[in-house]
Amino acid sequence: MKKMKLLLYSFILASIVSCKTDQKKSYEAISKKDTNGLTYETVKNDPTGLRLYTLENGLKVYLSQNADEPKIQTYIAVRAGSNYDPVESTGLAHYLEHMVFKGTHKVGTINWEKEKEYLDQITKLYEDHRAEKDPAKKLAIYKEIDKISLEASNYSVANEYDKMTASLGATGTNAYTWFEQTVYTNKIPANELDKWINLESERFGTLVLRLFHTELEAVFEEFNRGQDNDFRKRYAAMLDGLFPNHPYGQQTTIGTAAHLKNPSMVDIHNYFNKYYVPNNMAVILVGDFEFEPTIKKVNETFGKFKKKALTHPTLPKEEPITSPVVKEVFGPTSESISIAFRSEGVNTNDEKMVSLADMIMANGNAGIIDLNLNQKQLVQNAGCSPTFLNDYGYHSFTGSPKSGQTLDEVKDLLLEQIEKLKNGEFEEWMIDAVVNDLKLSQTRQYENNSALADTYVNAFIYQQDWSERVQFLDNLKKVTKEELVAFANDFYKDNYVVTYKRKGEDKTIVKVANPGITPVNLNRDKSSDYLKEFNNTESEPLQPKFVDYKTAIKETTTANGIKVSYVLNEKNDLFDMNIIFDMGSDNDKKLSLAAGYLEYIGTDTYTNEELKKEFYKLGISYYVSAARDKTYVGINGLKENLPKGLQLLEHLWDNAKADKEAYDNYVEKIYKGRQNGKTQKGNILWNGLMSYGKYGEDSPLRDIMQVDELKAINPEELVALIKDMKNYKQRVFYYGKDIDNAVASLNTHHTLYGELKDYPVAKEYKESETGGNVFFTNYDMVQTEMLFLAKGAPFKAENIAASTLFNTYFGSGLSSIVFQEIRESKSLAYSAFASYSNASKKDSPNYVMAYVGTQANKLEQAVDAMMELMNDMPEAEKQFIAAKEATLKKLAAQRITKSNIFWTYERLQKLGIDNDNREAMYNTIKEMTIEDLKDFFNKNIKGESYNVMVIGNKKDLDVKSLQKLGNIKELEIDYLFNYIDKKEVKL
Repeated sequence: MKKMKLLLYSFILASIVSCKTDQKKSYEAISKKDTNGLTYETVKNDPTGLRLYTLENGLKVYLSQNADEPKIQTYIAVRAGSNYDPVESTGLAHYLEHMVFKGTHKVGTINWEKEKEYLDQITKLYEDHRAEKDPAKKLAIYKEIDKISLEASNYSVANEYDKMTASLGATGTNAYTWFEQTVYTNKIPANELDKWINLESERFGTLVLRLFHTELEAVFEEFNRGQDNDFRKRYAAMLDGLFPNHPYGQQTTIGTAAHLKNPSMVDIHNYFNKYYVPNNMAVILVGDFEFEPTIKKVNETFGKFKKKALTHPTLPKEEPITSPVVKEVFGPTSESISIAFRSEGVNTNDEKMVSLADMIMANGNAGIIDLNLNQKQLVQNAGCSPTFLNDYGYHSFTGSPKSGQTLDEVKDLLLEQIEKLKNGEFEEWMIDAVVNDLKLSQTRQYENNSALADTYVNAFIYQQDWSERVQFLDNLKKVTKEELVAFANDFYKDNYVVTYKRKGEDKTIVKVANPGITPVNLNRDKSSDYLKEFNNTESEPLQPKFVDYKTAIKETTTANGIKVSYVLNEKNDLFDMNIIFDMGSDNDKKLSLAAGYLEYIGTDTYTNEELKKEFYKLGISYYVSAARDKTYVGINGLKENLPKGLQLLEHLWDNAKADKEAYDNYVEKIYKGRQNGKTQKGNILWNGLMSYGKYGEDSPLRDIMQVDELKAINPEELVALIKDMKNYKQRVFYYGKDIDNAVASLNTHHTLYGELKDYPVAKEYKESETGGNVFFTNYDMVQTEMLFLAKGAPFKAENIAASTLFNTYFGSGLSSIVFQEIRESKSLAYSAFASYSNASKKDSPNYVMAYVGTQANKLEQAVDAMMELMNDMPEAEKQFIAAKEATLKKLAAQRITKSNIFWTYERLQKLGIDNDNREAMYNTIKEMTIEDLKDFFNKNIKGESYNVMVIGNKKDLDVKSLQKLGNIKELEIDYLFNYIDKKEVKL
């Protein structure tokens, strides 16, 4: 199934029923009372087992049990987002989301009465600042805000909420805002549920806007990141065309630069008081807990919130689109195009029909776009995805041009595929296959607490009747081909918005002066009374569980002596089978090329298109992929279809037929992919510059075949290489039920002849010494991003415990030292982190790494702040104890299960470890002191010599600040990736 944003697909997946649907199944909603006397609703034959409570104050509580691991995915959802921002305060809902992490009148303060005096002054000053038109007077007011904010910070404690969630052992502490929702997330150990409920009921009871102006700068850095994101710009332009009146298109979630720089604390309080009320909120819990004690605790805390009269704004209606609307955006990334059709919203016939049409068009295997455009390589790539919101939805089609192709040619090809849908050019069986595909996806999704909780969030935000959602696919399956074709002809007309993303200068970029914020006090050595009481509340300890890999992973052999490692799937009827070769592209550069080519060819019996259809009919996915040291040939899907799926895969493997035209197109696709990759700043920094910082010129990244070399290869050679893989040593991993059937299928279909060959010798790449170098690549962007990299000592298993604790305390997470200093205190970045990264292979070096992305005019401050931290670790005893508790609790709650048992053991064996090393880590961390951590820092981090990789706009670059770090060497992108200039290659 094609990869799509979970948020977009959860509307479909939330509604999927079990894999074997009985047409007579009832999905009746039933009301019951629990032992607390509280009423809840369930739905017959709901595979998620949801209990939906509505408390007296209107709060919705979604509860679903899953005891696979002792954790609970928690969401607190508010049915309000950027749609409800005042027109003069866009970005307000998102900024409020940030401020909800700052504490209350009890959390985050050491003297609330005194702090409040200063916060009241700041509130008034911001109103004056907003009203003032004279720039000089406005700046003077801001300087006064900065001054009083520093005074106020004497009475606040930064990140107390984050410290408390971390002390629970929580992961994924975060939040997000979109059009109609603001959602707060945590994943907590099951034994900490009561403390979490108490903390969250306190957090949402009162809003305090402390440390306001420093967080505002962090939000503006987030705004800058958005300006550097061409996908977001294309998306915003598309929405503007689809919704010329509605906030979907007229108010971005991040807000405008002018509004961000002129906030109103009064407006933010008003928004919170209006929408953050129990009858507009939901608590969602999925995981290991008991229903009745949990809802009792929620009712005793959140149930005390006061219900308020609430009406959401009436938003503008849109007129029909009667002719194509054209939008255009510019930026440095590769060109692309989108075509979007506006639909009705959730809970409408449009949702059902567009969802089905979308999967017929593109499902990653046998859709109309998959077969006609992607498989035939008529474009670089193409796809489609639906989105459904409360008032409207849209179906967007996207495409990227191949070399020499125009965006209009891609547009025409996409529209041609839509015409094929309207003409009914797809087989009858596709509807059943699509529904089965979605059922497979839901089976996988319901194993994941976070994914299931997401579906409940959407049910709440979009006011979906759960009974209707669980039978959504049953109803989808009832749609006939004739009905879908009739709908398509009525829906897809000249009523679309086409958005061209072109390469070029974006003249709408907003650049803002550095306001010169005075760093606020963090007071990390102090605590509120609430935090002290919170820490004194003991939860029943959770005992860690470790894996005995030698008994958890069973072994057998095939008739021809191939070792089969297996772990039984005790949850459902899905399987995953991998044939593993311990060789990869380091052994033979052509291996990954051949693996990719197999995607586009057929056999002597089936065309490539016919093969894709046969696999899709079976509900089986197959893959051939080559990493640097491994190659995998595998299939997955429903257990009952394993024999037929394996037979079809082996047929392809044995009978693949070279196709010269397909190979020429494949080479062209590789070439265009390289050109596109050169335009992506993330690829340049994290692949190009990172690799150069580690290896220099002789790196795996740069050791490639040039396009002329690729063109000279005979595709018959690649097909022979794939077929010859069977003659090399190999092993199998199987996750699923009925191992005997799996081995029997291998015996029948995976035929081997003679003694298996040893692998070719792998090429080794030497990692360079680091220090004294600044590698810079010029890129048209607002921010400047820096990556500090120091080569450390070779991997030692005994250092894993200390490095794990160090990363928690110092470099990662909202309550870490780096985050507090760089973002919370100094407002120098939206994102900053540091880590001690252990090697993935025995005897390989570890690395010290740090990252900061900042406005170009803050670069010198950011460099100084980061280097000061990397050479002098602040010692905060209370924070260390909290980090230690957090690390231990995370280890105690962690469970390695299912297929992860095998893959984790594979990773450990590469490090020379043959047991569950978490037990040694746990016992070591229990005994560690801050002195031990300081010793680890002094030996492994302090004084390290860094290669510094920098990407940014050359004309804005502060060269002086970078020269302090080493010799600056500017690297061209083609050189980084070792690409021949496109002018030298004629395709």
